Amino acid sequence: MSTPRTHGAAAVETKSAGGAKTGSSTATVSRTSRLSNGLKEFLSQLDGIGHGHLLDLGPARQTTLTFFIERGFKVYTEDLLITWQNFLDADDKQWRNRPAGSTGVEMTPAARAERFLESTLLHPPESFDAVLVWDLLDYLDSELVSRLVARITALLRDGGVVFGIFHSRKPEEFHRYRVIDAQNLELIPTPCVITPQRVFQNREISDLFRRFRSSRTFVGRDQLREGLFVK
Repeated sequence: MSTPRTHGAAAVETKSAGGAKTGSSTATVSRTSRLSNGLKEFLSQLDGIGHGHLLDLGPARQTTLTFFIERGFKVYTEDLLITWQNFLDADDKQWRNRPAGSTGVEMTPAARAERFLESTLLHPPESFDAVLVWDLLDYLDSELVSRLVARITALLRDGGVVFGIFHSRKPEEFHRYRVIDAQNLELIPTPCVITPQRVFQNREISDLFRRFRSSRTFVGRDQLREGLFVK
């Protein structure tokens, strides 16, 4: 199980799910940049906070880390998709290796989601001013999604903001994201960690973030919707 990390301005070397270094890879990757009105509004909400705390639930990207560190933020990262997949693998192994005649741990989606969050994102309440969720929620099962949003809500201070991305249809390619500048994101094709689970309807998104006092949605032509949620 991976653990949250804090980063200063030093260079960061990241690893893929298989353990291969990605920070210095020379492989050619077809990358796409997109104008992000959601990111622009996200930064507007954070303007004036000063020495804030930001939680990035995607892989550690040096450009993203540097972008926020230079703006005075202390950045915590947790690649939650990798953490979730590692948990599922370990949970399945424990089930297979249970003693003969033993019922083992409960394997319902709800029970597994509860166990996962017992050892993940264990920060004190109201620790963060901002959370980058990216398109994480599209790839998690329903039982975990609702519990994860509740955990994120508890971790945010009043006035804190969440930036999320939702697909308008199931994606044909898995991407990771990094911040290029104050209004542009880069989409980086990556081997799929977990297959997409659903396409959220607007009503479902609103229900997930019902405890937030305001929300905005930015719809792009590339089948992506950006959501901004202010607690």
